[in-house]
Amino acid sequence: MVDAVLNRPAPRERAPKREIFGWAMFDFANQAYTLLIITVVFGELFTTVIVGDRGDDYRLGNLLWSIALAISYLMVVVSGPFAGAIMDYSASKKRFLFASYLLTVIATSLLYFVAPGYILLGMMLLVLSNYAYAIGESFIASFLPGLGPPEDLGKISGFGWALGYVGGLFAAGFTLLFLGEATEENFERIRWVGPFAGAFFLLAAIPTFIWVKERGSRRSLPPGRNYAQVAIERLLITWRELQQFRDLALFLGSVLFAMAGISIIISFAFIYGAQVIGWDENIRNIMFIIVQITAAAGALGFGYLQDRIGAKVTYIASLSLWVAAIFAIWATPEVTGLLNDVFGLDWEAQHLFLFVGILAGLSLGSSQSAGRALVGIFSPRSKAAEFFGFWGLASKLASTFGILSLGLLQAMVGLQASILFCALLFIIAIVICLGVSQRRGRAAAEEWDARESIV
Repeated sequence: MVDAVLNRPAPRERAPKREIFGWAMFDFANQAYTLLIITVVFGELFTTVIVGDRGDDYRLGNLLWSIALAISYLMVVVSGPFAGAIMDYSASKKRFLFASYLLTVIATSLLYFVAPGYILLGMMLLVLSNYAYAIGESFIASFLPGLGPPEDLGKISGFGWALGYVGGLFAAGFTLLFLGEATEENFERIRWVGPFAGAFFLLAAIPTFIWVKERGSRRSLPPGRNYAQVAIERLLITWRELQQFRDLALFLGSVLFAMAGISIIISFAFIYGAQVIGWDENIRNIMFIIVQITAAAGALGFGYLQDRIGAKVTYIASLSLWVAAIFAIWATPEVTGLLNDVFGLDWEAQHLFLFVGILAGLSLGSSQSAGRALVGIFSPRSKAAEFFGFWGLASKLASTFGILSLGLLQAMVGLQASILFCALLFIIAIVICLGVSQRRGRAAAEEWDARESIV
């Protein structure tokens, strides 16, 4: 309904708590995939055991890992906005989300059959599972604008990210405790990481499909047209009218560089710990717990903060934390040696790396939550899935570029030196975001909704 005097759409109402919880449970569920497959276990297993080029410092394994992830993200780039346009027009977000969820569960479970030397099979299943997981991120995010008014989206998004890290803590904690190390000697136990991650995702996401509502109305296809034609037409219209959403377009440019850096960290952090820091299993497990807790705290705390000081300011602050974290990650071995010489300590690099994990965890949770909330603020309700499709495009194009670039860099100069590339990416993201106006971007979304409701 539109206010006839002010010509504005009715304020967005906050969704029931049960629906918000159901939406956030998808973050809880899919973190099992992110952590167990991409970050903590399978990445290390693939590079050091499945490929296992120890004599070349695992550079071939790292490169193949990068290529597989880059291909999957490129597939999201191509299909994400197209799927978003269809979902908005046909009011079918839940069906698309369910399809991505089911594909993720099946492909992840099949990773059980990837044994040492089965490199091609491992890459194929990684591409398929990560594609389904990654595009599902865009699908679930497209529900966010319908869950509350713009001033509440930071808290809601932060709650989702925080609950996600709690889910990751449960999933990966169980895996590390009962399945053990990602080594060739322990392969028969650790290979169950795929089926466990798939089963966790399958069960934990059920509340999402029970409680989250499909908003919007299904539109009839024009005579002689199909959804593919309509989707292409809508994307072309959005592209031509993007000038009206210039703050969103500029922000997506910032996301492109920020997510390139974040994707590198997510995909290589625990590989870095194993190959550069040389940590023990106990330190790896402690690091995992530290990152999960601090990431949840960062997402939740910064989520409340951004509704008070603004999502843009919070986003830039989180990227600044990332710059500090990257330099700390890079310098850990050298700083450890310096502290030992100056203060007569007997620390190992892995011990100092735990403190670095606190900074990285806070950055990880806060930056992703603030970015998703800002896209929600800039998105008209009638184009939410489409705009989050563009957000997914920017994020996964960034992931493709970032991970592939890191893979090539580490093949030339090693993993430790190449990690500094992330700091440059975050600095560029900050500079671009300085030109974004949150007030103007929100007004553009409200004006679009007002015009659509009149029509």
